[in-house]
Amino acid sequence: MKVDYIIVGLGLAGLAFVEELINANKTFMVFEDHSQTSSLVAGGVYNPVILKRFSPVWNAKEQLQVAMPFYQKLEEKLHIKVDEKILIKKAFKSIEDQNNWFAAFDKPKVAPFLETTLDSAKYNGVIADFYFGNVKEAGWVDTKKLIETYRDYLKTRHSIRFDKFIHKDIIFKESCMQYQDIEVNRILFAEGFGVKQNPYFNHLPLEEVKGETITIYSPELTINFLLKSTLFVLPLGNNYYKVGATFNHKDKTSLPSKEGREELVAKLKKVISVPYKITTQTAGIRPAVKDRRPLVGVHSKHTKLAILNGLGTRGVMIAPTVAKNLFLHLEQGKELDKEIDIKRFMP
Repeated sequence: MKVDYIIVGLGLAGLAFVEELINANKTFMVFEDHSQTSSLVAGGVYNPVILKRFSPVWNAKEQLQVAMPFYQKLEEKLHIKVDEKILIKKAFKSIEDQNNWFAAFDKPKVAPFLETTLDSAKYNGVIADFYFGNVKEAGWVDTKKLIETYRDYLKTRHSIRFDKFIHKDIIFKESCMQYQDIEVNRILFAEGFGVKQNPYFNHLPLEEVKGETITIYSPELTINFLLKSTLFVLPLGNNYYKVGATFNHKDKTSLPSKEGREELVAKLKKVISVPYKITTQTAGIRPAVKDRRPLVGVHSKHTKLAILNGLGTRGVMIAPTVAKNLFLHLEQGKELDKEIDIKRFMP
């Protein structure tokens, strides 16, 4: 078999790059062994404002301009609904918090996403001693549904193998590479924290941050917006809500933990006051980078090897933009955004 690309990993990063390949009529084979679950368990929320500091998300406007049509086209292509527009209500913790909200209107990259009028309403079951601020142009993508549906789509194309990729099996030839029975021009690694076992890119400063969420059933909680407080409460419909998330830098397992559950329950007590039942708990490892920019680029020696990783908590927004940037770099020689290029970590 001969293909243009092998893609290792099918989270949001790998999926977005595969779409670039399909649009360009490139041939490819995806390797996915189900070992990396961060996209499958992600909250999937896209939010153009960092509400902890009322600061702008990196290139938020530009990313949304690429991401929104991207998900719309995927919905049409796969005949599913995964992108839900939703209003985010930030519950203020103090008067100072509210004042910081208004101060944010002096930031040109933040102000367009904030409503000027505060919400003073009371919502049943929501603990809020102060007002709410509304964030516009936000929403959430059902990443689990999207990726599982996309895997099935690739199965019908015979373009995915559910096998572990063996890095030592790459044979470098003069004009191409051989991987087992496949002759390939380029290999892209989008394997999440699995890059730690990748001998070609494991030198990059990728951090493993475990995140856990719970899904609760609460008939008395009737909010139709995403509530952002010490954690997020996201309505899923039919009185179900996703609640998250934790950030654990020590636990490197993808298994739900008692500690994670207890942390979420303790925080949730400060956010809602109505009864609820926990129905599920999920966990995954986020691939994150200290400077909060993705890891994108080519290997310094083996220039036919590339990486697309480190999307962190904002993969839904970032993935389509960085995938397009990398594809144009590989195929047309377009310069990579210096803020995401892995060359920034070279001596």
